[in-house]
Amino acid sequence: MGFLEKIIQRLLLVFQFILVFLFILFEEIIWEGIAQPIYNKIQSLRIVQKLEVQIQHTHRYVVLAVFSTLLLAVEAAGLLAGVFFVQGHMLLGLVLYVAKIPIAAFVFWLFKAAKEKLLSFHWFNWGYKKLMLGLDWLKERKSYQDMMLYISTIKIKIKMNWKIIKEKYFVKESSFMKELKNFYAYMKNFKKNKKKKEESKDD
Repeated sequence: MGFLEKIIQRLLLVFQFILVFLFILFEEIIWEGIAQPIYNKIQSLRIVQKLEVQIQHTHRYVVLAVFSTLLLAVEAAGLLAGVFFVQGHMLLGLVLYVAKIPIAAFVFWLFKAAKEKLLSFHWFNWGYKKLMLGLDWLKERKSYQDMMLYISTIKIKIKMNWKIIKEKYFVKESSFMKELKNFYAYMKNFKKNKKKKEESKDD
């Protein structure tokens, strides 16, 4: 293998690792931690359920126009947030990125609700299949599988440690909870006594 081929191979490995890292970051933290609960809440709303029925009777070009507009808005917000991060406006970038997550969750719901209509466009169907193949390829990479195994191990450890802490400090009969209640009662009585003394001085 030539020197140039080795360089290209290493660059491809770095690029692959970056893709895997970004995908896991989105899937594990942004999606599961933030977007999915919002998506589940949106899906449970009665007005959204009525809207889903309405979508089935809407022309596919109207559905495509609405979906494309919202998707472009979400992507533009993400890019703009990235620009703010690069420029050093961390807070502004973070606020913009967090603000776009509920809209992204709604766009995902819209895709699920209008999937049949959207996939009726040949070019859309082709792009969707290519995207799914790309994600499948990414999940088959060893770097992805190793990282997911590592994350799963960390999750298990965190859950076990939290369970130990919860059982030790936050059960009703624990010494910690008793001390906390006693301290709260003491502070409450202290404030009452202080108030009474101040009132008696005024008299």
